[in-house]
Formats: sequence, C-alpha cells, structure tokens
Amino acid sequence: MTSRCQCLMAHCRLVTKMGAIGLVVCGWLLWGALTNATAQQRPLLTEDVDIVETGRIRLQAGADFFQNQRFGLSGLRGDLYRPVVLGLHFGLNTNVGFSIEGSLRDYLSIRERGTSAIPLAIAPGAASTSGASDFTLWTKIKLRKETRRAPSFGVRVGVQLPNSDQSRGIGLNATNVFGVALVGKRFANERVNVFGNIGIGILTSPIEPGAQQDVLTYGLAAIYRVTDRVDVLGEVAGRYNPRTPVPGLESQGQARLGARLRAAGFQWDLAGVAGLTKFSPRRGLTFGVTYEFKGFEPVK
Repeated sequence: MTSRCQCLMAHCRLVTKMGAIGLVVCGWLLWGALTNATAQQRPLLTEDVDIVETGRIRLQAGADFFQNQRFGLSGLRGDLYRPVVLGLHFGLNTNVGFSIEGSLRDYLSIRERGTSAIPLAIAPGAASTSGASDFTLWTKIKLRKETRRAPSFGVRVGVQLPNSDQSRGIGLNATNVFGVALVGKRFANERVNVFGNIGIGILTSPIEPGAQQDVLTYGLAAIYRVTDRVDVLGEVAGRYNPRTPVPGLESQGQARLGARLRAAGFQWDLAGVAGLTKFSPRRGLTFGVTYEFKGFEPVK
C-alpha cells in the first residue's frame, strides 16, 4: 500500500512541475466564487450511472497534456495543453443531476501545418496558438437502481455550446447534441464498479452551413477499490463516424489507465492516455482534484 501511494505522489509532483500550480490557484479562486455566490468520474471520460447526492455540488478541476494531437479542420498537429479543465456537477434530485464541463482555454504547440479547410487567424511562422474551448451542458437521469442480479440504467443528454473560435485552429465553434444510454454493475462486494455508455452525437458541420453528421459514442470503464482511500481505474472511450467525415468530425478514441487518492478532504486523480485513432493524441497525461460540498437545500 505504501509503495502505491509513494508512486502516485511522485507522479503528482511531476505534473505540478508541468504547470499544475496555476491550475490549483485558478481552481481555488473559482471554488471561492461559487461558495460565496451561493465524467462525474474523473479522470475517466465514461459516465457512471450514479447521481451526486441531492443538494450537493461536486467541483472538479484538472489539467490535460496531449502529445501529437491532430486537428482535421485546421490541418494542425502538435502538443495540446489544457491547464484548467472544469466540471461542475449538481445533485438536483435522487435520480436527476445537472453538469457543466469544459476547458477555460486550450494551448497548442504547433509541430506541423497541413491543409486547412477554413481560413486561420494564425501568423505563418507562429509556433503556437490558443483559444477558448467549447463547454457542454449535461442532464443525467437515473432510471433504475442496481439490484443483486440486474445492472443500473440511466440516460444522459447534453448540448455543446459554440464557445471556441475555429480560426485559432483548435476549436469547431459549433453546436452539438448528444444522447447517451448508461449502464453499470458492481461486483466483488462492490469493490469493482463496471459501467458503460453507448449513444449518438449529432455534430454540426464546421464547413457546410445547415449540414450535420451523426456519430456513435461509446465508453467502457472499470474502477477497482484497492483500499478506502485508493482506486485504480481504466477505460476505452471515444466516438465512431461511419461516414466519410467532414474535416473536424473524424473518429476519435482514447484508452486511459490511472489511479485516485482520497486525502485531506479532496480526491486526487492521475491517468495516462493513449490514442486509438489517427485524430487522437498519441499519448498524454491528465491530473485533477475533486471537492464535494453541501450547496443548497432541495425544494420539497
């Protein structure tokens, strides 16, 4: 157990050297603003069926670093850094939750410039670019509790807002809609949690006005509770476009393997990332922290 914790803390120190100090500061500032004003399952992309407890708010902040990321719309390839990735999850009822997810700003260190399908506002000799990311609003409904023999079921519906500027080369600036079916089951006295997602994404074409392409979204994940403080987890998740894709709407997929540690009132997570398609990062690292608190009294 001691060796696992030492290994995890060593990885955390490495990510801190890569810029997590600014992440933590921004996360605390946002947390303070929220408390003064008033995949749930980091670091996984696959969504669990369970809902945040009614009246509670789960705040997540993280940082992503992806190597050799390709962008089909702009033709750019390089290393993508997302220093402040946020997730805000509300437990509205025993079976209904609401979430807001996205990155404040993305930064790309350009390695290669290919053919762009759109005009770019990037200087010819520029070695990097940056831009706002697209945030997604989600509503999740738990339809069935897990029983001794049967899994739990739920649905999740989301809309991605066009916050980005596609001329910066790393965003699509399009409104996309998602519908996902969720299923989950626990095994081995609830030490193992296996859950999966299957759904459809209706993606707006970034180059053809009024056009869209429908993609299949998928995810399969497992979490193993080693101790009351430590989990190990992994997944395969992404989207599949069965048609000849419009630039920017290509198939994407990732495999993630990592761990979570609960300490000092927070949940800390770290995972390695491996890309599964041409337009996925070759490899990457994601690090984050989760804090949950009582946010409001539910209306009765």
